[in-house]
Amino acid sequence: MRLPWFNRARRDSDLDEEIRGHLALAQSERVARGESPADAAWAARREFGNVGMVKEITREQWGGGAIWLERLIQDLRYAVRSLRRAPGFATVAILTLALGIGVNTAMFSVVNGVLLRSLHFVQPDRLFLVSYQDPKNEWQREPVLTDHDYLVFKQRTRAFASVATFSGSPVTVTGGGEPERVNAALVTPEFIGVLGVAPALGSTFAAEDGKPGHAPLAVLSDRLWRSRFAADPMIVGKPVVVNGVTNTVVGVMPPGFNFPSDAALWQPTEVTTSPNNVWSRPVVGRLRAGVTQEQALAELKAIAPQFADFPGVKRVELVPDVVPLKRFVVGDIERALWIFAGAVGFVLLIACANVANLLLMRAASRQQEIAVRAALGAERPRLIRQLLTESAVIALVGGAVGVLLAVVGVRALVAVAPAGRVPRIEELRIDGIVLAFTAGLALVTGMIFGLVPAFRTTRRELRDTIAQGARTLSSRHGGLRGALVVVEIALALVLLAGAGLMIRSFAQMRAVDLGFRPASVVAMTVDLPRSVYPNGEAMQRFHTSVLAGLAALPGVDATGAVNWRPLGGNLIAGDFQVENGAQSKGWADKMLVSPGYFRTWGIRLRGGREFREQDDAAAAKVVVISATIARKLWPNADPVGKRISMEDKPTPGSWLTIVGVVDDVVQEDVKKEAHGTLYQPYAQVAFPFFLEHMNFGVRTSAPLATVAPAMRRVLRSVDKDQPIQKIATMEELVASTRAEPLFQARLLALFSILALALAAIGIYGVLAYSVAERTHEIGIRVALGAQARDVSRMVLRRTIALSVPGVAIGVAGALVVTRVLDRLLFGVKPNDPATLITVAALLAGVALVAALIPARRAARVDPLIGLRAE
Repeated sequence: MRLPWFNRARRDSDLDEEIRGHLALAQSERVARGESPADAAWAARREFGNVGMVKEITREQWGGGAIWLERLIQDLRYAVRSLRRAPGFATVAILTLALGIGVNTAMFSVVNGVLLRSLHFVQPDRLFLVSYQDPKNEWQREPVLTDHDYLVFKQRTRAFASVATFSGSPVTVTGGGEPERVNAALVTPEFIGVLGVAPALGSTFAAEDGKPGHAPLAVLSDRLWRSRFAADPMIVGKPVVVNGVTNTVVGVMPPGFNFPSDAALWQPTEVTTSPNNVWSRPVVGRLRAGVTQEQALAELKAIAPQFADFPGVKRVELVPDVVPLKRFVVGDIERALWIFAGAVGFVLLIACANVANLLLMRAASRQQEIAVRAALGAERPRLIRQLLTESAVIALVGGAVGVLLAVVGVRALVAVAPAGRVPRIEELRIDGIVLAFTAGLALVTGMIFGLVPAFRTTRRELRDTIAQGARTLSSRHGGLRGALVVVEIALALVLLAGAGLMIRSFAQMRAVDLGFRPASVVAMTVDLPRSVYPNGEAMQRFHTSVLAGLAALPGVDATGAVNWRPLGGNLIAGDFQVENGAQSKGWADKMLVSPGYFRTWGIRLRGGREFREQDDAAAAKVVVISATIARKLWPNADPVGKRISMEDKPTPGSWLTIVGVVDDVVQEDVKKEAHGTLYQPYAQVAFPFFLEHMNFGVRTSAPLATVAPAMRRVLRSVDKDQPIQKIATMEELVASTRAEPLFQARLLALFSILALALAAIGIYGVLAYSVAERTHEIGIRVALGAQARDVSRMVLRRTIALSVPGVAIGVAGALVVTRVLDRLLFGVKPNDPATLITVAALLAGVALVAALIPARRAARVDPLIGLRAE
């Protein structure tokens, strides 16, 4: 059976024939009664009524689906023809909307890839992290359990089907090519099974793996397997040298699996407890079927009293928590992403307001057309549907163009995003979900900006419209257009305030005195494996050899080394004892450095002396302190010559004599207050833990392109199997620590610029159209003696009438909305008056600039034009 709309031509032909037959019969009857053929034909048509309406009613009786589809096609064709007749309007509307939809699609693809898309594990919603920690401890940045607590919890939990613990650290892979530094994960044997990921080749770890006496094993990532082992299908069972120890490869993971911390290989470990050291690591578990997160948390609270006490921490201060694994993977970026998603939402609202204004202006010029169509029988719902169809066409085309902009935008975001700061960045793409979001967004926005113009355009009485003419009809939309511009200004000001705060925050961050001079310093980071360098003496000899080789390089002015370089992200801190001091204890960052470190990094010496080559293991133990420690412990005395000790119970041989005082250095983060720093010569400390990680630096005026290869050659001459973890100028390393706030400030500034541009276009459009509307009135005013400046003032008053409410509402909104930025700001408050005043003045200035062209055009109106129009 053929569907009704496939027979439309035949049925339309039959309907036309039936109507002609009916009219012919009525006409013949009237002629038979004595009327002339012309009068009879006219009377028959008048009696029959509107032929087009009769056809429409008849078609509706043929079937709802058929007529609905038919009218939709008609509306689409008419909308396309209508837009083609107004190419300027269509282009501006589509591009404006494409801009709003494009940035929203790009941001949604980021939010979807990072926050919404499921992790690539089996039933990832069943994976949770278990923690019990001190929230006041600034060193604990992630949910963890101590090894003792992990063993207790693993034994007693019933809510979790299985649990595992893990930690990450870089390792050196040698053999089969150049030494390579990669991220590795030490995991308990159950780890990969807890995540539910099967290896692509081989197997994972057995329960006994990782225990003392068992052969070292490793599981490779797909990326490492392909890059270093050429995707060898027979890799299982072959050796791989990790930190100088030969491991047997037992498996290769599938592509995309790199948890945790972008791991390239996994090694098994056994968790044991020690009375002298407390290790804390993340613990992941898989909930049993039917167990909820709340039930798991209740179980953890019940088990927690059996956990070991933290030294110096009250148990009541510890907080048990069970959090989804995704939160650990995503990290701290979730808040920032939702803020940016809200920002691009503001951009879309401004774009919608602009398009709505365009539609209102277009509707004003189409009043006569709408009135005529209504007079010919078109009902109001039919006219509204037609106008909404035009809005939908604009939205869908704008959405299609927006997708193209989003593709470019996502690639740009991936390219400029700080390295390692956006998790799951490899998963960012325009996929089916993103396209569905864009289609839905386009349709919703089409309805949003199309409804009000459609309803307002079709609600006026026909006789009023036809009688008054198109010239005066558009004025009734002026209030609504002005309100939309006020909304645009307010939204733009909120975005500008947020961007201004982020920019000021970044400026405050840049203004922080780092305590050293990064210019002309090149730093090289090396990690020594204990399997090759088993004790502190071997590590010291390595460091001395590297420093000697660097000092011999041409163009090098100074050389130095420090285990934890400034702004390196890692450091060791602890307490120390003061000899014969009013304050017996202190807390400080603890560094090992070489002679020449302070001069190389440009750290100012305030008193005493720097370390010398003679400060070796055979000499008296010495220490250099930073200004904060000197100020706190000896505010009115010279600390040089005083003694401190790193031991809790100092012995006569553990006292260190202070030989110098240097400026405070920002070691960890510019946002955190410095604790003060203690510096010891690396030659006087033999603990491998303090010596295995070392940063070598040279101060030179030579370019990095020549210095870096020379430093690599020096390292290779000392030990050809040790790779460089990182080599870069200190200026680049400092910039990398500011990369995330700079990226955030630039991104918000970009959205604000888009919003400001759209608001300026909206102001210009409303004022330009207002001048065009009032050409007749302006002509009369000029004819009656009004000067050009009087006419310009009229336009500027209109600008002020739009700007002042918009700025006022925007400032009020900014005071509320910018509070979400509080955690992202440094050195500035969300309600910073200087920022609000600056952005308000900027927006007002842009509004005035946008008004200049309409004002000049109004001032040049020829009075004869207005009089002739009358």
